Amino acid sequence: MNQALLDHILSFVTENKKEVFRRVLANRTKHITLVLENVFQPQNASAVVRSCDCFGIQDLHVIESENEYNINPRIVMGASKWVDIHQHTDTTSAIDDLKAQGFQIIATSPHSDDVNVQDFIPHQKSAIFFGTEYDGLSNEVMEKADRFVKIPMYGFTESFNISVAAALVLQSITDNLRNSSINWHLSAQEKQDLCGKWASKCVKNVDIIEKEFMKVQNESL
Repeated sequence: MNQALLDHILSFVTENKKEVFRRVLANRTKHITLVLENVFQPQNASAVVRSCDCFGIQDLHVIESENEYNINPRIVMGASKWVDIHQHTDTTSAIDDLKAQGFQIIATSPHSDDVNVQDFIPHQKSAIFFGTEYDGLSNEVMEKADRFVKIPMYGFTESFNISVAAALVLQSITDNLRNSSINWHLSAQEKQDLCGKWASKCVKNVDIIEKEFMKVQNESL
């Protein structure tokens, strides 16, 4: 979206909402993304979307080779409006797509040679994979992962609920990222595009407003 059109659409947005956009954009990142592989419980899937928004993660990838990804509106609390959800039909295409975008593949796993999540600093763009609570990640993810991270656990239970695990990982990694010298912020163009997308979701009849604006712009040329 070009700046002139964005400014026009923003003229229909309240000053309070525009201030919220500026604050959130300043803390948004595409340096980290989460990937859910065949997570099937709607409540868990929804809670992860909400955590992504709260921790400033813009992109969430979901792999649906076995289970369809569904969200519960009562749990997601509108977060799906602000987070971009990318759907994949299989694990191979998801990994290939992310690697093509420059992401390293990070598998969450209790392996003995893993790095504790508190010690993981994502110097490179990182896609963090989560599997189901019962089966974990697929062999393909484990074989193609560049690194592994784990959450320390001290009880009898061997795994966290997937939504809890995602929140714990995001808290640790985003804290490490924000306290580092890594350039994790959105580019100016990414902020402009994202602001336009969000503003369009807040303005009634935005399609008509956009068409009328473009008509006037073309007539003035």
